[in-house]
Amino acid sequence: MPRFAANLSMMYPEYDFLDRFAAASADGFTAVEYLFPYAYDSTELRRRLDDHGLGQVLFNAPPGAWESGERGIAALPGRESEVRSGIARALEYAAALDCPRLHVMAGLVPPDLTPKELAEHRATYLANLGWAAERAAESEVDILIEPINGRDMPGYFLSRQAEAHAVVREVGAPNLKVQLDLYHCQIVEGDLTTTLRRDLPTGRVGHLQIAGVPDRHEPDSGELDVRHLFGVVDDLGFDGWIGCEYIPRAGTSEGLGWRHDYRGDSA
Repeated sequence: MPRFAANLSMMYPEYDFLDRFAAASADGFTAVEYLFPYAYDSTELRRRLDDHGLGQVLFNAPPGAWESGERGIAALPGRESEVRSGIARALEYAAALDCPRLHVMAGLVPPDLTPKELAEHRATYLANLGWAAERAAESEVDILIEPINGRDMPGYFLSRQAEAHAVVREVGAPNLKVQLDLYHCQIVEGDLTTTLRRDLPTGRVGHLQIAGVPDRHEPDSGELDVRHLFGVVDDLGFDGWIGCEYIPRAGTSEGLGWRHDYRGDSA
């Protein structure tokens, strides 16, 4: 059965962030993810996890100047030292929180890059991911990369599943994997059933995420047949987590009816 992790950066906005752990646990979640832990002491986050019987399954490495609009730096030439210090910091949090996955964001690039400039960005990306994967392997942590749609994040360096899998193959690190967000994939490419059946068996997908399309609300809103998609995931034997990275239409708890037939999060 699919296992669902509450994304505390988006879900339970009616609570202060540190109170969202208790709310997620009360709704039956046994795992959480979120964007960034760095505004909080890792011991406090660890206490919230332990107090509420939760596992930390994913968070992001430092993304650069997020408040100024940066969305990662791994594909930006000249930022290598910042990438490395950010990975070191993220791995310290991962160790404290017993988190086995880190998402490393690529960053935004101009739309008019020349082929030479594009190649330089890609080479930087591959080198940074290879370095990050090597360091993370020492802690038995997976590094994830996620294609993100250009409507929500114009200019993001990585947007298509095939390119993400090509990067993973080229780097060649067994702990570098793809974070397949079905919301982003539907907007960019569609054909989700074929994508799942093609990519999950490769072992290169380390994490799934879900939200309704087009408005990023509960997964059962909009154009996705999540009952079908979860059935495909189940049939393929995917044993990872599905992050619920969506914006609740109203109260988070009241909108969880879509999950009732798929209570695999305690397995």
